Amino acid sequence: MKAIRIHNYGDVDTLSYEDAPLPEPGPADVRLRVHAAAVNPVDWKIRAGYLAAMIPYQMPLTIGWDVSGVVEQVGSEVTHLSVGDAVYSRPDITRDGSYAEYMVLRGSEVASKPETLSHNEAAAVPLAGLTAWQALFEHAGLKKGERVLIHAGAGGVGSFAIQFAKWAGAHVIATASSTNEALIRDLGADEFVDYRTQQFEQELAKVDVVLDTIGGDTQARSIQLLNPGGRLFSVVGTPDEAALAAVGATGGIFMVQPSSEDLKRIAQLIDDGTVRVIIDSVFPLSEARAAHAKSQTGRAKGKIVLEVVPA
Repeated sequence: MKAIRIHNYGDVDTLSYEDAPLPEPGPADVRLRVHAAAVNPVDWKIRAGYLAAMIPYQMPLTIGWDVSGVVEQVGSEVTHLSVGDAVYSRPDITRDGSYAEYMVLRGSEVASKPETLSHNEAAAVPLAGLTAWQALFEHAGLKKGERVLIHAGAGGVGSFAIQFAKWAGAHVIATASSTNEALIRDLGADEFVDYRTQQFEQELAKVDVVLDTIGGDTQARSIQLLNPGGRLFSVVGTPDEAALAAVGATGGIFMVQPSSEDLKRIAQLIDDGTVRVIIDSVFPLSEARAAHAKSQTGRAKGKIVLEVVPA
């Protein structure tokens, strides 16, 4: 099969479109014919070696951990899936990924693809959708009527988080550049802040929950905006516990986990029209270098997708 692999850590030039062995599923696995894979910041961070101390990858490594495809082979212990099923997943990032014509992943990580989505659209959902879902509901415990601040609302995680929070009955505030204000409001945000020209901590009333996808100074300023009892969860940096305690808030950093059950809930919201998927751009698998370069600009509106099987 063809795959995008790295043989060492480095810049986009380390991504190699090459022949690779067809992966064989174990008893608890399924093999997918990959139709599409999404590009996420974690992909190029892994490619660059930023997670090397945390996850001891063996080389060569197939990149990519967002996938939509069709089940081609089922392990003997997998009883809920059949050959021909259209599925999507955010699989275990310690294993070879989805930038390939075929991939093997655990059957427990797989859920039926949303019926209303193409494979390109479905591949854009799992990692960003699960990150937003788990941050808001499983970590922050967002409740109806609470005020939530979502940073980088036009990005992959942010665009899902706005829609999930609105569905949950929260008052939704999002930051982005002015060029994305129309999109942010269309997704359901009640308030918008242009991070380039406005200081959100000066513009906004106190909030109950912050979803931080930026870190650094933005995270520190966000803590000062929290109500007593507020919660801040980040996907990029550990918040200052002393600063949180000083305002009577809590929080932490988390890494999204595979969850077929969460993917089923998200698929229902997509198929009933509550949530939609924002695609920035689609590249063929062979152009993964260009897709990574675009992702690294931090300016994508929604998700970047690699199309493996032409739609």
